[in-house]
Parts: sequence; C-alpha cells; structure tokens
Amino acid sequence: MFRDEIARRRVLFLGGKGGVGKTTSAAAVALDQARAGRRVLLVSTDPAHNLGHLWGRKIGEKPVVLHPGLDAVEIDPDREADRHFKTVGQHLYGMMPEHLHGEVRRYLQVSAQAPGAHEAAMLERTAQLAVDGLRDYDLVVFDTAPSGHTARLLALPEMMAQWTRALLDNRTRADRFGAAARSLDGGNEESGIGARRSRDQRIRELLERRQTLLAEFRIVITDPKLSGFIIVLAAERMPVLETLELRKQLAESNIAVIGYLINKRTPDAADSELLATRHAAEEQWVAELRKGIGRGALIVQTPLLAHEPIGEAALAEFGGMLFGGPQ
Repeated sequence: MFRDEIARRRVLFLGGKGGVGKTTSAAAVALDQARAGRRVLLVSTDPAHNLGHLWGRKIGEKPVVLHPGLDAVEIDPDREADRHFKTVGQHLYGMMPEHLHGEVRRYLQVSAQAPGAHEAAMLERTAQLAVDGLRDYDLVVFDTAPSGHTARLLALPEMMAQWTRALLDNRTRADRFGAAARSLDGGNEESGIGARRSRDQRIRELLERRQTLLAEFRIVITDPKLSGFIIVLAAERMPVLETLELRKQLAESNIAVIGYLINKRTPDAADSELLATRHAAEEQWVAELRKGIGRGALIVQTPLLAHEPIGEAALAEFGGMLFGGPQ
C-alpha cells in the first residue's frame, strides 16, 4: 500500500525533525523505486550532508550514479546562496552604470545577510531540480532539512511569486510612464534612452523567468496526483508534536501528506523492564499521532536497529522493513 502510493507520484519530499532518519528513509525509498525500474533522482537539501555518508560515496551538486537508474545530488545551502548572489551581481553590474557599481556591491553584501536570503536561493535551486527532474526522471525524491526550514521553503513559492508579480507590475507602470514622457518630449531617442530600454528589457526577462519557474514549481508541489510529502518521525514527544505542526503548515500550503514513517521503534521485550517501559511510552505517542492526523492516514513503522544502515545492501534491507513494516 505504501509502495503503491509512492509509485503513483513523480515528486516526493521526506521531512521531519532532525535525527529521526529522514536521509535513510529517503535513500531507501529512492533505491526501492530504482530497483522497480524507475529512473530516480535523489536530492538532499539537508545541510548535514548525510547522504554521501550513507552510500559511502562523495556526492556533490552534480548527479552521481549510486545504482542503475538512481542518481543523487547534495545541495550546499551556503554555496547555493553564494552562487545565487554572484549571478544576481553579474546582472546588476551589467544593468547599472559603472559609477553605481559600488552601490551594487554594498547592496549585495547587505542582501546576502538578510533574513530569507538562503531560503530564496535554495528555493530557486529546488524548484529548478523539481521542474527539470520531471523531464529527465520518473521520480525526484527530496531529502529535506529539518521541519521548520522545510515548511518555510515550501511556503515560499506563493510569496515570492506574488513579490515577483508586484515587481513586474511596477516595471509595466514605469514603462508606460516612460513612454508617455517620451511622447511629450517629441519622441526624442537619445542613446541613453536606448540603453535604458535594453536594461529594462533584461530586468523584465529575469523577473518573468523567475515567475515562470516558481509558478511551475507551485503547480507541481500542490498537485496531489503528482507529488506528496512523507513525514518521518520517532515515537517521542517532540517529534510527534513537530509532526502535527508540520502537517498543519503543509496543509496551509496545499501540500498533500501521503504518509508517516515512524522510525526506531523500541522492541516490546517482556524480559527487559527498560525496553518494555520505553515501548509503552512510544505506544502512547503513536496513539497521540493517530489522534492528531485522523483515521485512514497511512503510518509505517520500522524497528530500532543495532547499526545505522550504511551501503546499498543495508539500505535495501531497511527498505524491506519500510515497505513491510507494521501500519
């Protein structure tokens, strides 16, 4: 049932509180789907960079083949932000006269430290990977950063699209005002006017390109037949509470949650008071989760393992537990 839900999607996001096994689960899901014959791209947006550790491979920003049909990339938020502002700077320097380049430099330095700067850069990279991935792969699996970062990231497309539309509207009003002013001036076509027109056209093209990308990404992540979110958690107080909050935030962004993965379940050992007590406490939090998400929600549980799954064979074994575990 859980495998069927995944097989119907083209884009998956796995997220949750840090340390609950998001990367392991994402890697197991991606490997399972690749073994089923799908062409899969596994993307890590988590700054912890655990993906390469799990596979025992160096993974970077360019796709690396992990298994036939399975490629992977790791996005570095700091590097992505640097690249983003470098690109923005190149465009600004080209649009502005040389005597204003100092102002552009100061603007970029301030913008790079502004709240949301890294999120904006990560959003564009994530959106591009998702949109391009639909063309080049059967499935794109995102191993995301901890809950709060992910919720903000997936809420950004709508906000940034509105901001971009506002900028385009401002450009349109400015263009109309400029045309009216030139007509009053007898249509004077000085060389400076031609340069401004060229600069304004480049600004408009950049804004329209961003608007198109964000609109396409928004369509993808809000289509429940195309994409979905899997929340990964542990059967403990904070992960359960964060899961319920994340579920609410995703619903507000019209993003469908297709299932819940409860990892690291303590065995119910009758001969161990410690394990039995802990298992009973976890059962209470599983009940709390079920109460919060309602009937019919898909929940899959995996046992606490003696060792972290490292390497393809161990990840495949974990995938077997994932798709064959209790619900």
